[in-house]
Amino acid sequence: MQQPDGYEVVDEKNPPPPGHMEVDEPISVRDHDAFAARHMPDLGYEVKEFNVFHWRLENWKKLDKKLTSPEFECGGHKWRILLFPFGNSTAPANDTVSIYLDYADPKSSPDGWHACAQFALVISNVLDPTNFIVSNAHHRFIAEECDWGFTRFTELRKIYQVQEGQTRPILEGDQAEITVFVRVLEDPTGVLWHNFVNYDSKKETGFVGMKNQGATCYMNSLLQSLYCTNYFRRAVYQIPTQDDTPSESVALALQRVFYHLQTSDQPVGTNELTKSFGWKSLDSFMQHDVQEFNRVLQDKLDAKMKGTPADGAVSKLFVGKMKSFIKCVDVDFESSRLEDFNDISLNVKGMKTLRDSFRDYVAVETLDGDNKYQAEGLGLQDAKKGIVFESFPPVLHLQLKRFEYDMQRDTMVKINDRFEFPFEIDLEEFLDESADKSQPWVYRLTGVLVHSGDLHGGHYFALIKPDRNTRWLKFDDDRVTPVTDREVLEENYGGEALNGLPAQQQPRNQARAMKRFTNAYMLVYCRESAMDEILAPFTEKDTPPHLKQRLEEERLASENKRREKEEQHLFLTAKIVTDKSFTDHQGFDLATFDEKHWPPSELPAFRVLKTEPYFTFKRRVSQHFDIPEQQMRLWVLVNRQNKTVRPDVPIPENEPNLTVESIRTNMAARQTDLRLYLDVIGDPAKPEHQPNHIMIFLKYFDVEKQTLTGVGKVYVARTSKVSDLTAIINERMRWAPSMGLKLYEEIKPGMIELMKSKMTFAQSEIQDGDIICFQAELPEKEVHDYEAQGLFATPPQFYDFLQNRVMIYFKPKNEDPTDENPEFDLVLSKKMNYETMAQKVADFLKHDPIKLRFTTTQPSGAPKNVLKRSLNPSISDIMAPQYMSQQSTTILYERLDVSIVELETKRSLKVIWTGVHNKEESTHSFLLPKTSPVHDLAEQLSKLVTLTPNGSGKIRVFEVSKDGKQQHEFSATEMIGNIPELPELYAEEVPLDELDQDDLKKVINVFHFYRDPSKTHGVPFRFVLKQGEKFVDTKKRLQARLGVSDKDITKYRFALIQVHQFKQPSYIEDEDTIYDHKFMPEDVLGLDHLDKSGKSRQGGGERAIVIKG
Repeated sequence: MQQPDGYEVVDEKNPPPPGHMEVDEPISVRDHDAFAARHMPDLGYEVKEFNVFHWRLENWKKLDKKLTSPEFECGGHKWRILLFPFGNSTAPANDTVSIYLDYADPKSSPDGWHACAQFALVISNVLDPTNFIVSNAHHRFIAEECDWGFTRFTELRKIYQVQEGQTRPILEGDQAEITVFVRVLEDPTGVLWHNFVNYDSKKETGFVGMKNQGATCYMNSLLQSLYCTNYFRRAVYQIPTQDDTPSESVALALQRVFYHLQTSDQPVGTNELTKSFGWKSLDSFMQHDVQEFNRVLQDKLDAKMKGTPADGAVSKLFVGKMKSFIKCVDVDFESSRLEDFNDISLNVKGMKTLRDSFRDYVAVETLDGDNKYQAEGLGLQDAKKGIVFESFPPVLHLQLKRFEYDMQRDTMVKINDRFEFPFEIDLEEFLDESADKSQPWVYRLTGVLVHSGDLHGGHYFALIKPDRNTRWLKFDDDRVTPVTDREVLEENYGGEALNGLPAQQQPRNQARAMKRFTNAYMLVYCRESAMDEILAPFTEKDTPPHLKQRLEEERLASENKRREKEEQHLFLTAKIVTDKSFTDHQGFDLATFDEKHWPPSELPAFRVLKTEPYFTFKRRVSQHFDIPEQQMRLWVLVNRQNKTVRPDVPIPENEPNLTVESIRTNMAARQTDLRLYLDVIGDPAKPEHQPNHIMIFLKYFDVEKQTLTGVGKVYVARTSKVSDLTAIINERMRWAPSMGLKLYEEIKPGMIELMKSKMTFAQSEIQDGDIICFQAELPEKEVHDYEAQGLFATPPQFYDFLQNRVMIYFKPKNEDPTDENPEFDLVLSKKMNYETMAQKVADFLKHDPIKLRFTTTQPSGAPKNVLKRSLNPSISDIMAPQYMSQQSTTILYERLDVSIVELETKRSLKVIWTGVHNKEESTHSFLLPKTSPVHDLAEQLSKLVTLTPNGSGKIRVFEVSKDGKQQHEFSATEMIGNIPELPELYAEEVPLDELDQDDLKKVINVFHFYRDPSKTHGVPFRFVLKQGEKFVDTKKRLQARLGVSDKDITKYRFALIQVHQFKQPSYIEDEDTIYDHKFMPEDVLGLDHLDKSGKSRQGGGERAIVIKG
């Protein structure tokens, strides 16, 4: 029974409790159309059929606990009412009335059936049909949810009592009428109100989605759009990648993503692709600007396509041409500049439609009156200034400026205004008269990239029409679903209206509240005349054979791996300790298995079927190690109660039915893996392991090398004395027979005890598999010398180190590892303190330990806390807490130019010097008292940089505003301790003309950007404007201020940016006089040119996108 308590449906999370409807004019249940109009809100879907069914009930008090009405038809389906007159089993008995709409015969319906219905259930007075209780809902009826309605439709007492505003109860004469109003709705997409349990995107649409790495939905949306642009996919496949590595090659990684989208029936991952970009995991959890990501990706791929069959494909598909011009009205003179564009950024603010935005983009400005144009050789002239398109590309990317800078709030904001765009648009009116118009410039919409949310977060998805014949599809990360035309256009225009209805008529659901924040931010249009070429169907030969072969091999390997995992319960792993692995082992026992802070020993491992007979397994081991079966014996290692792992008993050789599983179960309890020791027997005819003999393992502690070495095993009689081992050891080590030894029993970690030489092994409680560690006796003076050097002089000391040893990983804090600042690991003891750690790191880096600073890390690797040298914490304190499961600890280090002791009272500052030409010339670090004024910082800096001869000699220290467009200067008297902890602080030489200011000069802020003013780069600077100066002369002074060549300055465009207005940049011509502009405090001059600084700063502080591979 599908009847959630308190009834909730997809669009009605908190429906009001059903009760008497307060209406101005009573509506009768019998007036079907009027009643439905009042109580069943229009959901905006086409109605397949509307029907009403009445069911009269008498002797209510004597009704059965559960009743079903006669069946009725609606929309090609049979329905009935399901009634619990006294509440159903999940509600308090005799307390409520429960009513549901029930799909009458689900079992005889075809597999996969569904019906989408909106319905209202009503109980009314038989004699007065205006006296009723009603509730409405909608639901997708399927086999698993074939009834839906209200468990607590109404309290039982309410139908017996006269309610407010009425003169009689609903249940009168112990009879009432139940009515159901049903609208069966058309479901053109097949997924209306779908719960998406067991939904198969590939089966339903022919396409698969992409996995979201954390915040990569913006990337997924664009990649799906590019994938569906078949011409682009073919071009990407034509890049030679046979010898590339996916994680290092953007081209190969993108080919692999596209191939998986073609062939997989599961969502496709992008981890490999983002690794090829050079992104770390954090980049995948940051949302970036799609327009910039698209440009950077296209630039990278365009470079990769050079010299290949795909050369020029990016330009052919996505690049158009526009012309900016000034044309005189009364004389024949025109100044113009032609340039390429990959996309067009169109205003949303103040625009109603896409055509309005295009007209705004090409709007012509008249230069007349005081603002006439100085035409070369023709004097002041009335002129027209504007932009016109020479050509549009076959695939046109339109960026809708949903994100703008808000001057008052000093931040970026999202524009959620309604903005309409069509399925088809003719762009001919925006072309220059000289453009080629032999083919129509009609464009069809093929993609809508949508953002749902606000500036600080949200979700991205794409709506794409892959070709002429395929319907519109929604690509929402890992799910692809069909959508209606309405979902493509109306639902992504933005604004507050939903379903085209006024607010007062909106259905009661959550969609309206969120609707304002869901809207299109990028449109993809394809030229009608080019569609058949651009979207031509993909064929088998379009996919490179090497890619198919490579990925098919990987698929088979993945299948094998998956099969192994599925069959894992049938197998176990057997790990084998050999005499060689024991010789090389540095630690407790014969090998390391489960130490928390130390990796396990690398031992030969066998994947063994649990039912495999022991003799079969032994034969495999014999063949692997090339040892005859009769010369080997396998011992089972067991977990002793003292937490050591030791050989216990040899596996019996005389039980033919013995299996590997029974060995583990009966001989090695409490172990997941089977752990064995391979005992090699010299002569099977003369067994060394005789009755009353025990097998002992020997370890040698080399005090000089500070190492432990396994030196094999010996068999000794239980009754022999411990001192008898001395001769055996000296002979094995080839030492003089008179060499004095000290013998220690390795009982357990933390318990390494000197053995008494006169006692027998039995008295010493030595048993099979025990370990004895020996060392050559040392004179007392040598012991003191070793200890004075911080070395270990005895096995107990060395074992104590082993018990507390940890592997600590060190990485440079503020940069990627280099030869000078490498990433490395050190073995330290948890008992060591900060000073010892600093010394060992300093020894490795060859740097003064007092000039090193250390920072702990989060589990993600991000910096956590700077370690304080004054507290001198132990390594144990520094490490992650015991409850953390991570095996290793990572510490970040910084090389300092000064002692960390000084840092406590002083402020460390890093200043980027841009000189007088606005170029990042050098970076300087300072350590100054926190009480020092900025003037002291400027004075110190002046000793390190070269100032212009005969210049001002003054230095300005400043930070850059969040939007990257202005300087914020620090006054000379401001204390250094009050300067915010900024990632970047700047200083420049103040130009002379700023100091020579008079009333006829203005000082403005100038910044660098490329195409879009929100995509700033470089460092903003200040510049003096002179009264009456034409921009042709202003430009020469700007060129001198920047120190750029005549050739480079021709590539610059200059724009007046009025931050408080949401409009396109107003580009400046040579004859303009920008001094005359009434500058608001936030108005700035923008220099539009390619970023060669590497200092991209997105608006609002967002990190620039970099793709390396």
